[in-house]
Amino acid sequence: MPVGYVITVVAVALGTVFALRPARRSRPLASLSYYLGLVVNELPFVALFWMLICPTSVAFAQGDIDSAGGWATVGLAAATAVGLAVVAHRALGDRDRIEHAMAEGLGAGWRTAIDADFSEGLRRRPPWARIMLRPIFRRRRGVRRVANMAYGDAGRRNLLDVYHLRSRPEGAPVLIHLHGGGYTQGRKNTQSLPLLYRLASRGWVCVSANYRLAPQVHHPDHLIDLKKVITWVREHAHEYGADPATLFVAGSSAGGHMAALAALTQGDPAFQPGFESADTSVTAAICLNGYYGPISDDPESSPLAHIAPDAPPFFLAHGDLDPLAPVADVRQVADRLRRTSSDAVVYAELRGGNHAFDLYHSLRFEAVIDAIEAFAAWVRSRERKPQP
Repeated sequence: MPVGYVITVVAVALGTVFALRPARRSRPLASLSYYLGLVVNELPFVALFWMLICPTSVAFAQGDIDSAGGWATVGLAAATAVGLAVVAHRALGDRDRIEHAMAEGLGAGWRTAIDADFSEGLRRRPPWARIMLRPIFRRRRGVRRVANMAYGDAGRRNLLDVYHLRSRPEGAPVLIHLHGGGYTQGRKNTQSLPLLYRLASRGWVCVSANYRLAPQVHHPDHLIDLKKVITWVREHAHEYGADPATLFVAGSSAGGHMAALAALTQGDPAFQPGFESADTSVTAAICLNGYYGPISDDPESSPLAHIAPDAPPFFLAHGDLDPLAPVADVRQVADRLRRTSSDAVVYAELRGGNHAFDLYHSLRFEAVIDAIEAFAAWVRSRERKPQP
């Protein structure tokens, strides 16, 4: 019996099961479920072709399917392929679900409200070549990454990267992104790179930053670091062709928590020690697979404690099968924002979405990126027009 073939098929089968139904109770099993399920959930075509079809074809070509165990493995591969088809179908359906969320949050005619200057190139179809052939390659030729710029005095934890067109844009909007990691780990240049490179290739200036981590620091030190990043961008972004008057703040997981806090505490001197007069306002917030509860004994460390009528526009995207940040929490945040804020709130719930769905050029994340770009275009168009 072909042992290597069996191991490969079993691994993909387990990943498919975990993608369809993540384990949540036992910590070792939950960790295995998360990592195997995440890869399969976001890259079902890679799993199908490279880990099922190709190994099965090779096993038949070499005459290895000559036992009951070999045929049982082929049967498992066939059943797994059906499961992968279900995973891919769910992800493909997210594009329509996100479009519905945009209409619900921005109004039925929201696309017609986008200025012609911002609507050109907004994509509505999946980039199949990238999804099928290059899902893990994020870089783009026309985009330059300027790495490890210091924005504070905390060493490597206060470094940021700048992404911009090599041709150097003029008057570009800015997106600041914060990584996840439960406030205890993680680093810039790891998450949401497909989003950063896409926007940079479209003329944006994007910033990805490190920040201080627990247990060395605690709330609100992480948030203070983000406020310092915003201040740095307002002082230096013009050097890369940006106009920081239009500044979106975004984050993944813990970074989403921080982005939401920054958007809801604009200009609050309590979170700007030593730079109280700095402009830390943001145009809108984009939160991906975020956690929104308190991160200390202080309830003020939760974004829920700061939601007010003057909150800026929010775009929230979250998987309904997220095993690390329960979907019920983000539903509560979206509901509170909609009931309290006078501004737009888009909440896109992704069917079958796992945590950290923003790592690859997947069907799901490409649909989310398209929506983020369209959301930003809508917000920027509205900023141009006088509001009643």
